[in-house]
Amino acid sequence: MKILVVSDTHRSNSLYLQLVKKYEPLDMIIHCGDIEGSEYTISSAAECPVYMVAGNNDFFSNIPLEEEFKIGNHKAFLTHGHHYYISMGNELLKDEAKSRGADIVFYGHTHRPVIERENGMLVINPGSLTYPRQEGRKPSYVTMDIDDAGEIDAQLHFLP
Repeated sequence: MKILVVSDTHRSNSLYLQLVKKYEPLDMIIHCGDIEGSEYTISSAAECPVYMVAGNNDFFSNIPLEEEFKIGNHKAFLTHGHHYYISMGNELLKDEAKSRGADIVFYGHTHRPVIERENGMLVINPGSLTYPRQEGRKPSYVTMDIDDAGEIDAQLHFLP
């Protein structure tokens, strides 16, 4: 299973569309919010399930604030993160994911990438394709490969 994880595109979709073409065929796309009216572009770019949530800049969107779904034999929890004070750290979000029985949690909002494994939980923030804020300020995203045994290989990528 091949998954593309992005966030905080802020209606600037050219890099996203390039990544979809690069990695096609995909089994799933996950967008962690701040889509700003580009829901159709995000969801129609590939022929696979697309999970996306509203971020703090998605004022008039009908997409949900949170999603829970299965990835193979894993349960995933997806949120933008701003309702969990993610800028102050991800502990509250990890506690919420654990209380929901999730072993993977995806979030955005900070524009800073994270891949963290802690106590059986995989925590992923792909950063931002449009306005990166980490040192070096390169656009970032995550790819996930899940083998038949359910093992996850999550890789953080930076664009030049």
